[in-house]
Amino acid sequence: MVLHCPNVIGIVYRVSKFLFERHANITESAQYDDEDSDRFFMRVTFDLPQMTCTAETLTEDFAVIANSLDMQASFHAESERPRLLLLASQWTHCLADLLQRYSSGELKVDIVGILSNHTGQAAELASKYRVPFEHLDIEESGKAAAEQRILSIMTEREVDLAVLARYMQILSDDFCQQARCPIVNIHHSFLPSFKGARPYHQAFARGVKIVGATAHYVTADLDEGPIIEQDVARVNHAMDSKGLVEIGRDLEKTVLARAVKLHIRNRVLPNGPRTVVFA
Repeated sequence: MVLHCPNVIGIVYRVSKFLFERHANITESAQYDDEDSDRFFMRVTFDLPQMTCTAETLTEDFAVIANSLDMQASFHAESERPRLLLLASQWTHCLADLLQRYSSGELKVDIVGILSNHTGQAAELASKYRVPFEHLDIEESGKAAAEQRILSIMTEREVDLAVLARYMQILSDDFCQQARCPIVNIHHSFLPSFKGARPYHQAFARGVKIVGATAHYVTADLDEGPIIEQDVARVNHAMDSKGLVEIGRDLEKTVLARAVKLHIRNRVLPNGPRTVVFA
């Protein structure tokens, strides 16, 4: 169960009482009171003695309490397998990493498709992992048509989460507003210092001492969506630009994978322009 609402006295009591009445055994509980927004956030995992309830029926039963507290609340079964859509461009290190984690069972999802504005490695990976692949020929059809195709696929395949695994296309405001599911993006943490092509080479030329990666939700504001996960690594003068690229791509892979796992495990709650992450 995950929830957030205005902070008032008695929230934990009412949640605990609701679960107690259904003979639920709480196995994990985390909560956070944000003084700035005066909102309360909570995530609870629990076992039921018998599967007499479903996530849907629990949500319906809890609605009276949720409405009385102006609360956003939802229940999720541990067995849920969110439906993921992956998008990538020429660089496929993040795509390959997610597919390997999916194949090994580490990433408990159903990948319903891979879309790319490039053929080649993305198509080969899709074939290797037996995932449907589609080429978005942006040069021929145009960006607007490609975005409409993505939106159609999201609807047709009932996508729960889209992941931009180094999909090097700027999504339009209209697309972000029409998307039926959250979208997670990954980028190097040089923004806005080093924009455009070859950011690691730009960073090398400037003699940076730290490289990093940021995973965040996509909004209409480019690369300014709520942050889910970040990490950094130190570099030094002895490393060349190729070394920076290797370190940066390793960070991008691990940060994106952690962000996706946090999201699909319902550990990320929205808090305005920020997030509450129960890691």
